[in-house]
This record gives sequence, C-alpha cells and structure tokens, in this order.
Amino acid sequence: MLIKIILTIIFLALMVAVGIYSRKQANSVDGFVLGGRNVGPWLTAFAYGTSYFSAVVFVGYAGQFGWKYGLSSTWIGIGNAVIGSLLAWILLGRRTKLMTQHIESRTMPDFFGTRFDSQQLRVVASVIAFVFLIPYTAGVYKGISTLFEMGFGVPYEYCVIIMALLTALYVILGGYKATAMNDFIQGIIMLFGIVVVIAAVLNSQGGLTTAVDKLAQMPSDTDAAQNGGFAALFGPDPWNLLGVVILTSLGTWGLPQMVGKFYSITDERAIRRGTIISTIFAFIVAGGCYFLGGFGRLFGTPPTLPNGSLAFDSIVPSMLITLPDVIIALVVLLVLSASMSTLASLVLTSSSTMTLDLIYRDKRSMPGEVEDGTIDDTVAERIERRKVVVMRVLIVFFIALSLMIALNPPTFIAQLMGISWGALAGAFLAPFMLGLYWKGVTKASVWACFIWGVGITVVNMVLGNPINPINCGAIAMLGGFPIVLIVSLVTPKLPKQLVDEIFTCYK
Repeated sequence: MLIKIILTIIFLALMVAVGIYSRKQANSVDGFVLGGRNVGPWLTAFAYGTSYFSAVVFVGYAGQFGWKYGLSSTWIGIGNAVIGSLLAWILLGRRTKLMTQHIESRTMPDFFGTRFDSQQLRVVASVIAFVFLIPYTAGVYKGISTLFEMGFGVPYEYCVIIMALLTALYVILGGYKATAMNDFIQGIIMLFGIVVVIAAVLNSQGGLTTAVDKLAQMPSDTDAAQNGGFAALFGPDPWNLLGVVILTSLGTWGLPQMVGKFYSITDERAIRRGTIISTIFAFIVAGGCYFLGGFGRLFGTPPTLPNGSLAFDSIVPSMLITLPDVIIALVVLLVLSASMSTLASLVLTSSSTMTLDLIYRDKRSMPGEVEDGTIDDTVAERIERRKVVVMRVLIVFFIALSLMIALNPPTFIAQLMGISWGALAGAFLAPFMLGLYWKGVTKASVWACFIWGVGITVVNMVLGNPINPINCGAIAMLGGFPIVLIVSLVTPKLPKQLVDEIFTCYK
C-alpha cells in the first residue's frame, strides 16, 4: 500500500506542477484552447492517443467485449489503430489544420458555423457537444474509480470526487498546453504499463500458450457442447464485433475532443510524423487492452447486478487484484494516466465550446469596436481574459454535471460511451469530413445529419435500447454519409464565392 500511495502522490503532484508551469501560456483564448496552434508532433500524437484510450477502454470495453468475443476482441484494438488513428490522421489531419486555421475556427461547432455560414448551426452543434460529452465523461469517472477502489480500498464516491478535482485543477491552471504535456507523460506510463500488465496476467495463467489453450476449452454461452470460439480468429459473434470496431474506430473522426488535436499542431511536416507516432501508440495500447480483456473468462464469472446481468465493469479489476502490489500500483497509474488525459480533453472541449460558440459566438458585435470594425488592443485583451475566465468557470460546471451521473451511473461504461459517441459522431462525422473535401455540402444537409445522429440515439434510448447502443452508434455514423450526400444534391447550395474563398486554403 505504501508503494501505491507514494507512486500515486508523485504522479498527481507532477500533473499539477505541469499545470502551474503552463499557466503563463493560458492567458489568451488561443493559448488556453489550442496551445497557440504551436504544439509539436510528439505532444499532439500522444494527446490524441491518450484522449482516445481511457478507463472506458481499459476497464469497460476490454472487460465487456473480451468476455463476449474472447481473443477476437483484439480486432477492436487493431481497428482503433488503423482506422481510428492512421486513417484519421491521413484523411483529416492536414485538411483540418489548414481549413480551421484559414477560417479562424477554434472548435468544431465554430467550424460548422463558419464553413456553412450559419450562427444557428454553431449554437446547436455546441449544445449537442456539451450534452453528449457528459455521459462519456461520467463513463470515464466510473472506470477510473472502479479500479482505484480495487487498488486502494477507498470508497467509489471519494475516488470519483478526488479525480474530478485534480483534473480540474491542472486544466484550469494550464489549459491545452498543460493537457498536452501531461498527456505525453501519461502516454509513456500507458505504453510501459500495458506491456508489464499483460506479461504479469499471462504469467499467472502459465504463459501465453497455456492461457490460449484454456480459453479454447471454454464452452460457448449459447451452446455448452461447443467450445473454441473464444480463441478463434473472429470469435463467436463476428457481426456484433464488427459494430464495436466501427463505433470505436470511425467514431473518433467526428468527436470534437479528438478532431481538435489537429487544430493545434504546428505544420504539415509535424502531421506526417504525428501520424506514425499516434498509430504505433494505438497498436500497443488499444491492441494490448483488448488482448488482455480477451482472457477475462479465465478468472471466473463476474458478479451479477440486481437486475441479473453480469457486472462487466468488474472483469478487468478481478483479473488484476491477484497480481503483486507493485504491478497493481502500476495498473493504477496506467488507468489514472489514461483517464485523466481523456477527462482533461473532454472538459476543455466542453468549456471552450460553450464559451466561444454560445456566450461569445457573435464575432461581429464585440464591445469596444471603433467605426471601421476594429477593436482597441486594450479592450481586445480584456475580452480575451474574460473568455478564459468564463471557460474556467464552465470547466467546474461541466465536471459537476458529470459527477452527478458518475455517482449514480445508469448503465455500463460501454453503454455510456456508445450513447455519447453515437450521438456526437452520428451528428458531426459526415458533415465535418465531407465539408473538408467537397464544396457541394449544403447547410440543409448538415441540419439533416444533426437530426439523424441525435434522433436515432435518443429514440433508441427512450425505447429501452431495442438496438444495442453500440450497434446503434455505428448505424448513426455510417448513415450520416448518404444523408449528407442525398440532401446536398437536392437543396440550395452555399454562395459559390464564399465556398471558393474557404477552399483557397488548400492551394
């Protein structure tokens, strides 16, 4: 216990110290939200990866899908690396950087408002982002606190509150630059930690070959006479596995906290380097998490909840609780690293969206303007400081809302993430990506996709999830593309001069 406490205190003190160190660069909006658009490839790649993979993956997804699909759940991690990281950087990185810088966009809702010339789109996108980032944040809190409770014996409620306060502290102090620097430190811990944990778990089962043989002898959930499915290449249920791969891999392309990383990177050369770094990171961390979760059945059946269903979120903690104290301390740091980086990204995205796209959304009516439309430098500086203060206040507000859900979570971690990703990526992915590439995307098609993504997610939730939230999220994302394409072909186009000027950024 002493080892665990000492390592954790050192880790948390380092996070806060980075926040204090970065505070001078967080006095302006660009500094607080985007790190001055001057963040290098290593920091950006690690910020992308650590925001991607949190306790939601390590505790929630790895446990639940490892139980359902066995070793084939590793395909989820591979999909995250190839689709969620490699292709995302290749297809979105350069174009996002150039266009958002050209149109002076700081957030994804701001992109929609400026790219499609609509204040209403900006406001609605901001509300969607704020509302549906909350369940994802709650899922992260739940995952980190479940494992923290196992490692330290501290009641779940206290764990949730402590993590929220510490994350808020370093984000409020240092903004995006502090978040990116801490992400780099946390990413190194994650890389080292996942390798050590996998080795320790396999060693406890007699090694890799023995563990796989044991898993192959496990009977199917639907047919006790049939076994081998949990060690098979595509597992016992390949179609539902595909839905998880799509949700968790393609979903990152439409999430504000993920796409925002491309806004802040320095230049195109940094994007090329960041692509390689981010992909390797994802292969090791995501592939390792799901590979580890695939052996969950070897550690016994998890407890059941009052409604009779299995407590999937306890699977990974039950795998780790028998390991030596030093390894458990490393696991706690691993999950702390993964989760605090994701939490920091989520709260920063939410507060900046609310501030810039709702409270200060009208750039044309700033106080202190003179007759020619310019703003006095002193007034402009004061407005910038005021915006940063508002963002810091909203960080506290967002964390408080997330805590309320986390203290009384309505469902499993995986389902919380499915609801959040399904609505956000279902609404944003298609119009954002097509808006970067195609001049023909119309304002009406963006509205149609917003209604589609949020509508299918909310209706499914209200009806009691007749479609699994994971599969519903995948349907929402993929369905957005034909909706945007078809509606764009039959609705009025944006003024040609406006669109042509926006696309000059690629010349």
